[in-house]
Amino acid sequence: MKITLKDGSVKEYERAMSVYEIAKDISDGLARAATAGEIDGEVKDLRTMVEGDCALSILTANDEKGLAALRHTTSHVLAEAVKRLRPEAKLAIGPSIDTGFYYDFETEPFSREDLDNLEKEMKKVIKEGAKLERFTLSRDEAIAFMEEKGEPYKVELIQDLPEDAEISFYRQGEFVDLCAGPHLMSTKTIKAYKLISSSMAYWRGDSNKAQLQRIYGTAFGKKEELNVYLEHLEDIKKRDHNKLGREMELFTTVDVIGQGLPLLMPKGAKMIQTMQRWIEDEEEKWGYVRTKTPLMAKSDLYKISGHWDHYTDGMFILGDEETDKEVFALRPMTCPFQYYVYKASQKSYRDLPLRYGETSTLFRNEDSGEMHGLTRVRQFTISEGHLIVRPDQMVEEFKGCLALAKKCLTTLGVEEDVTYRLSKWDPNNKEKYIGDAAVWEETQNSIRTILTELEIPFYEADGEAAFYGPKVDIQARNVYGKEDTMITIQWDAVLAEQFDMYFIDQNGEKQRPYIIHRTSMGCYERTLAWLIEKYAGNFPTWLCPEQVRVLPISDKYNEYANQVLSELKEQGILATADFRSEKIGYKIRESRLNKVPYMLVVGQKEEEDQTVSVRSRYLGDEGAKKLSDFIEEISKEIRKKEIRSVCQQDS
Repeated sequence: MKITLKDGSVKEYERAMSVYEIAKDISDGLARAATAGEIDGEVKDLRTMVEGDCALSILTANDEKGLAALRHTTSHVLAEAVKRLRPEAKLAIGPSIDTGFYYDFETEPFSREDLDNLEKEMKKVIKEGAKLERFTLSRDEAIAFMEEKGEPYKVELIQDLPEDAEISFYRQGEFVDLCAGPHLMSTKTIKAYKLISSSMAYWRGDSNKAQLQRIYGTAFGKKEELNVYLEHLEDIKKRDHNKLGREMELFTTVDVIGQGLPLLMPKGAKMIQTMQRWIEDEEEKWGYVRTKTPLMAKSDLYKISGHWDHYTDGMFILGDEETDKEVFALRPMTCPFQYYVYKASQKSYRDLPLRYGETSTLFRNEDSGEMHGLTRVRQFTISEGHLIVRPDQMVEEFKGCLALAKKCLTTLGVEEDVTYRLSKWDPNNKEKYIGDAAVWEETQNSIRTILTELEIPFYEADGEAAFYGPKVDIQARNVYGKEDTMITIQWDAVLAEQFDMYFIDQNGEKQRPYIIHRTSMGCYERTLAWLIEKYAGNFPTWLCPEQVRVLPISDKYNEYANQVLSELKEQGILATADFRSEKIGYKIRESRLNKVPYMLVVGQKEEEDQTVSVRSRYLGDEGAKKLSDFIEEISKEIRKKEIRSVCQQDS
């Protein structure tokens, strides 16, 4: 048989060989580093027998797929360590993930001390260097095997496998786990690993099922790579909006108010207000007119729109259809309300496009396990809008929505941090959607063409469309790598029919319009979380809830400090003053910790010269300036929404 290797060279063998044997034939060093093989594009275990001509890549920890195999084996080592220290623990699942691996157990919660002890036990397991041996059992044998070991979650997994599935196990010493692989040849290959954290997790992600304890860990091929990653985690902790946002007093949460219902504190509320005013003014420049619609509606409205049939699980329902005369629901989106604004008067083809914008507070009944800080909440506010357009206007208006979204991203300084996703319907699950297949394919093709013409890189995802139409989702990742949708632009060719919306064309005939559902910046709360993590709290000056802090050197200069403060406020600059009887060095350090962009130190010389001594997080000590000159400079920076680099001492 002929084996074509990654470099294009060809190896010939007269008999079947395992992937590991081929790696060893190439070199002993490669065999020691090997973690898996890729045969004709499919990742395989090192023990897999190669029996015919194929293309083969020997994977190592330097390859993404090879690293996954290393991490998967490390999760088994963790599981063995847990079973040694907690024999009563029940095993659930333990896959590799993008950042490492995790394993779920039915047991008591793990403390940091527990994780440290488990790392020590893992070290013993690795030092023993047990070989990993793969074996298979029939379905009945596999169930009996795991029942005997007292592993109910493994039994359930086996029972859910297809009848004809091969049921494989891996043994390392005395430890055996149900697993499809691939795995390393031996535990001794593992050199660099760390248990990161633990948390509660539901079995199979279902809040109605058992609560398990999940341990997150990571592993790399080299200790140097692990150390770099651990340093990255420390940076993440500093940027995590859930932690930093609370420390900066931007928001908080309270148990008696409820999960997913954050309280915006004065500083956070000021930032949201700044963004909201900017977006509303910007949308007006782009031809939007504003509406203000109710926060709730009768179920009748949602039955017309289709939300009642397709989205009630995500809605807060007020009342019971069986016992109440009227049932209401808090709105999960604004579109049906704005349709009735459109329908309030007859429209001509000359009236279109109509661009409705609204700062909309919405309510969605998110699963409790999904709640996280400001990124996943049950009440939130978005820069929502709906464009009612003639079919011949659809493409240009859709492009305009993309252009507005890009401008917003650029102004916030995050345009390089996003990806574009064409979210399509799932033709194999048609009951989730309204409209026929031809309309779906036509609209998806139209969006694909638009993105291609605009040279916007994108990827496609089945099953991510709204129930009434495909969309462009602008995605971003948080500091932990989880992807969230920040901005959405949806193509809707069906709901106008549902709501009997029409315009009168040039021939005096009724025609159905198309609708674009879109956000210009998305959810304000989620955007605030994104910005906290992006800038580690060092926001661009125009977004800061406190832009300047006036620092008198002593009480003798409070009067002049007040004069400076008044002039700043008169010019619309968000300024405060620190009148405490503290040393100036202390005040400066605290201002830096509070991430204030500018400090104006005032003392005798500044009062005499009618100047201020400027310290910024951008240039450090900028020296003395006339107050009028400083006001002119910062006003220009705020007006132009400049984004400046933070100097090292303040980063």
